[in-house]
Amino acid sequence: MKRFAVSLVLALPLLFASSAVAQRRAFTVNPNMSQVQMTLKTNHDVVHGTFHIQSGSINYDRSAPKISGSIVVATGSGKTGNNSRDKKMDKYILKVAQYATVTFMPIGYTGTIAPTGDSTIQVSGILTLLGTPNAITIPIQIHMAGNDCTAKAHFAIPYVQWGLKNPSFMFFRAANDVDLDLNLIGKLSE
Repeated sequence: MKRFAVSLVLALPLLFASSAVAQRRAFTVNPNMSQVQMTLKTNHDVVHGTFHIQSGSINYDRSAPKISGSIVVATGSGKTGNNSRDKKMDKYILKVAQYATVTFMPIGYTGTIAPTGDSTIQVSGILTLLGTPNAITIPIQIHMAGNDCTAKAHFAIPYVQWGLKNPSFMFFRAANDVDLDLNLIGKLSE
């Protein structure tokens, strides 16, 4: 009996350590299956576009609001279905020659991340656009099934306030905010 008690006492730290490790996970984004969709309202129509994720890896701890990593979007990958508009967007608004990427780096979250199924959290972080860091909080819906994970978010970026040029000209007027839909698909690991 004494030997069992000693073994149990020695094993307890290992059990708690493995439990703590199980709380820390990594989400690796599959760039080929992930994207950012944009919607810009104008007085003539609504402009829709798609940007590709270049890379993404997020580390988080379910037992504490600790989160780190980055999501990198290839700035020049934006396509709206109009080549002339896309060239102007790349050259004058996104300045692709100077800023090849847009990066989001999470720094904290509120809410609870379930070990499986659906969760909704608020992720705070820094979105770097045209080389300038901007604080933002994004509501993210997460779905986990085994090692498969999907993270989705809908949010607005005040791009003019953040230093980007509004594409308005003559009688064409564009909103000062752009709506983004983030769709990240990837795998979880410990």
